This record gives sequence, structure tokens and C-alpha cells, in this order.
Amino acid sequence: MKPGILIISHGSREAGWVRLVDDAAAAVAASETCKSSLPDGGAVPVVSVFLEIVEGRLIQDGIDSLVAEGVKELYVLPLFVSSGSTHVDDIAQAFGLPPVSAERPGELEPFRVPADVRVYMGQPIDDDIDGDIVGLLLGNIAELSETPASERLLLVAHGAREDVFHERYREGMTQLAARMCALGGFAGADIAMLLPDQAAGKLRAMQEQYPEHPVIVAPLFLSEGYFTRTVIPKRLEGFAYRYNGRALLPSPLIARWMERQIGQWLSAMGADGAGRLGS
Repeated sequence: MKPGILIISHGSREAGWVRLVDDAAAAVAASETCKSSLPDGGAVPVVSVFLEIVEGRLIQDGIDSLVAEGVKELYVLPLFVSSGSTHVDDIAQAFGLPPVSAERPGELEPFRVPADVRVYMGQPIDDDIDGDIVGLLLGNIAELSETPASERLLLVAHGAREDVFHERYREGMTQLAARMCALGGFAGADIAMLLPDQAAGKLRAMQEQYPEHPVIVAPLFLSEGYFTRTVIPKRLEGFAYRYNGRALLPSPLIARWMERQIGQWLSAMGADGAGRLGS
């Protein structure tokens, strides 16, 4: 039963954003995890697709491409920072999984998947318990830090308004921020979401409570773009803080994070087929 990998990210009108995702996916395809994992020594096919905007490379296009290659075991890896993203829920529902909240039906039409193709759903980054993302985030802000013991962190992500999705964002971000704080030796850390609009209020509260501690703002976004370059600086206009807008890509650690998820799935599938949708 030939396996195949479908990497799904949001999509952007910025060609550079798309290219960074494609570069990470290409690194995964070229990795030892994928390039010779089939019994005949062949490579596991890896296709990078997008939820929207990038015409000709949408999710159904990727499904069709992998099916045409003979894939019968399809691993769907949502390259999103949080399971609190409603987009992740939309994708899962379109593959046949139940909604996270009964009050929010999915916004996508069901994908066309042949009956003899089994679909497995991976997980987004969330708290990244194995640590690659924490190290990446700390590396992104390293140039902004002078004396960590007297500095504080504010981790900022897109977020969500709906309670169940907001809580998922909050849980993952809180654990990431705590690990960053501990590993980086910072005085403290907090989190803020853009949806709802928390960033200015959180930064103001930190500066009022700890006026002697500079605040480093770290964006939790897959790639640099409108939110990192425009929205965050606009929301924090008038405040003093340290910020460079660096996102998770480009970094080899994102490819390594994906390889780890894929490798675990391939091993589980080889052992007992665990993880199949509906199992």
C-alpha cells in the first residue's frame, strides 16, 4: 500500500511566502525519511499544497496528483502553528473528521478521495514538545537579547475568537513561551493574540508591572508577511519594544519538524496501521 505525503499550508499572494514553504517541503522530500522508504527502495512522494490563493496547487490538486502516482495511504500534514486555527478544523472536516465544535461546521466542500485510499491526519505545531520550534524561536530573537535575566518575552500569534479555538491557541502558546523563558533564561514571558486584539494590552501590562525590563516581541507565524511586517508593528505603535519580525521560515528546523511527524507515521503504519482516519 503505497504511502504519500500531503503538506498543507495556508497560501499567500506573495511568491516569496510560497517559495519558503516549497523549499521546506522539498527538503523533506529529499530527506532520508522519504527518499528511500518504500520496500522497493523508492521515494515516498511529497506534495506541497495550499488552502487557498495559489491556483493549480490547492488541496484537491494535491490529492489528485498523489492518487495518480498510486498512493493508497495518504498522510495529511497541516503546516500551521496551532490546532486553534479554524483552517485546520476546516481541512480535517473536509477529509471526513468531525468538527472541533458542533456549533461551527466546516467551510470547505468535502475533498474527493477514492474509497480505496486511506487518509491519516497529522497535527500542527502547537506546543512542539520535542523542542525544535522553541530553539528556532530563541534563535530568531537572539540578536535582540542582551541580558536575558532582565528581559521579558511577548509571544504573538494570529489567534482565534471562538472559545474552543482560542483555548487551543492559548495552551500551545503558553507552553512554547514557558519553554522559551526557561531555556533562554529570561525574567518572564507572556502571550498575545491578534484575534482578539490583545497585543497592545499585554505589552502595556508588562511594561507597567516591570518597567525596568525591556520586552522582546517574538512573532509565532510560519513565514514573514503582512502580519509580521504590518499588523504587529501597527498594533504596538507608540510602545518601546525589541522586534525583528522573524518568522519560522526559512529554517531547516521546520523541515526537521515535518520529517519527525512523517517518520513517526511511517513507522506506525509499518507496525500496525495505527492512526487511520476513523480508526
